[in-house]
Amino acid sequence: MMKKSDYIEVNGSKLYFEISGNLEGEPLLMLHGGLGSMNELKPVHQYLAESHRLISMDFRGHGSSLLGSLPLSYQLYQQDVQALLDHLKIDRYSIFGFSDGGIVGYRLAALEPSRVSCLITLGSQWQVNLDDPSMQLLASLTADFWRSRFPDDVALYQSINPEPDFPRLVDAVKNAWFDTTVSGYPNHLVAQIRCPTLVMRGDNDFIFSLDEAALLKEKLACCSFANFPLAAHAAHQEAPDIVGAMIKRFIDKHGVQ
Repeated sequence: MMKKSDYIEVNGSKLYFEISGNLEGEPLLMLHGGLGSMNELKPVHQYLAESHRLISMDFRGHGSSLLGSLPLSYQLYQQDVQALLDHLKIDRYSIFGFSDGGIVGYRLAALEPSRVSCLITLGSQWQVNLDDPSMQLLASLTADFWRSRFPDDVALYQSINPEPDFPRLVDAVKNAWFDTTVSGYPNHLVAQIRCPTLVMRGDNDFIFSLDEAALLKEKLACCSFANFPLAAHAAHQEAPDIVGAMIKRFIDKHGVQ
């Protein structure tokens, strides 16, 4: 598998990206979750790399990307991704997004429907209810808790980020999670999504509930749904063979023509 990597300067930040897999293949945008990095999606790369050009980017502040001074939001992530795609001269592409990455995917597919061929999300909310128990739990999340729960991920961040400040990143990401304005979750915008969409979740996902997934399916024009047993929020890491095969099957059918 070949790989190219570089930085792009966008809105006061330097964002790290990689292009891997089949460099002549169809573009597949890979978007990671909050407080993670592109590294967390690598368990499914082997199922996609032979046929697709995988475009991965660390969201600002995450992985190897600089945080900059702008408040984090899903809209800002979306604009960063659009700037990268324009820089790479990619007009049409498919998306796989996990958690926050999928939320950005909803926004991209809704606001630039002519560019997105198909959309696949995993564990990705489309609206926010601040009274939901999961949101109350996220509100209490601290850098020390995340460091104790995901020590390898935080150690990787500390080693690869040019200006590591994990407590600052946690506060910035939480601002995006609790953004109830138009720069936050897509909410009603999901009704504008017209591309084939696959919404996935782990059966034990406490963040993206089955009820929310079912309601989202009703709002999308062309939606399939997969609920993975014996898996939680990060089903792609718990069962990469099942999730990877599902992504490939869907994109092979609905990807860039």
